Amino acid sequence: MDFLGVKNEESFKDYSIKLFNYHFEKNKTYQLYCKSLNIKPEKIDQIEKIPFLPIIFFKHKKIFIKNNKHQKVFKSSGTGGLRSSHFIYRLKNYDASIEKCFERVYGKISDYVIIGVTPSFKSKSESSLIYMINELIKKSKNNESQFLMDPEKFDLKTKQLEKNKTKYIIYGLSYALMDLIDNKKYNLKNSIIIETGGMKGLKKEIDKEDLHNIFSKGFNTRNVHSEYAMTELLSQSYSIKDQIFNSPKWKKVLVKDFNDPFKVSKNGKGFLNIIDLANKYSCPFIATEDVGEVFKNGEFKLFGRGSEADIRGCNLMLTGYAN
Repeated sequence: MDFLGVKNEESFKDYSIKLFNYHFEKNKTYQLYCKSLNIKPEKIDQIEKIPFLPIIFFKHKKIFIKNNKHQKVFKSSGTGGLRSSHFIYRLKNYDASIEKCFERVYGKISDYVIIGVTPSFKSKSESSLIYMINELIKKSKNNESQFLMDPEKFDLKTKQLEKNKTKYIIYGLSYALMDLIDNKKYNLKNSIIIETGGMKGLKKEIDKEDLHNIFSKGFNTRNVHSEYAMTELLSQSYSIKDQIFNSPKWKKVLVKDFNDPFKVSKNGKGFLNIIDLANKYSCPFIATEDVGEVFKNGEFKLFGRGSEADIRGCNLMLTGYAN
């Protein structure tokens, strides 16, 4: 079974524990991390007991299954200094995840024109986000799908799409979308705007709800959504309302206690730990630095990144081996 075969809680748990044992045996970095915590594989019988690799490891170590040759390396933007590197053994896993994550929320990709308000794939091919948008553009099989950051070309294209009453989706970095509406208002009633983050590029920090209201007014659309993903993961979560994110069946978000990094729960508030079973060949179990709330139905809400002090304290407790 691969990650697309996960259909319910039971198969998710079974495949998660199977991948834990696989990584404990064949992923050197993950194995050493688990051994530093005195983890006994035979005692891992619940997903909450699985050790989550702190995301900072992707900045310092090669995370991969031994003897596997990677097809591609995705790198983070590097806005925080050191860049994370995600070594991809099978790109087809990412391609499949991109397609299924999209279609479970929006339906067939071919029903839409896809516009990327981001740098082009040619200029940023090492970005997992740009790769994702480029895949959606290709899978839309529409000649009008493209990357568009130039304000004049964006204006002309969206006017044409509106005139023809075409269904279209705009993926955009927050700062790039803000740049578009700084000097102009649009009338994009048929559009869906999906902001993908990129808040660090904004001139000042803006609350997510306020940001969506600004985009809604600036583009004149009620449909302002969010996408949550990261360089270190291969699956996306989408939010279409109230900043509540929903994930595919092979991805689950858990909560790590603020005061005890080894206490993990299925719901509540705290740091977000993520199981992404599409990450079979790098690491499916990631302890992020994001803070949020996970609800009983598995949906979650983001509050932002933890404070530097909280993150540093957590990492010191978790990563004696990392430094």
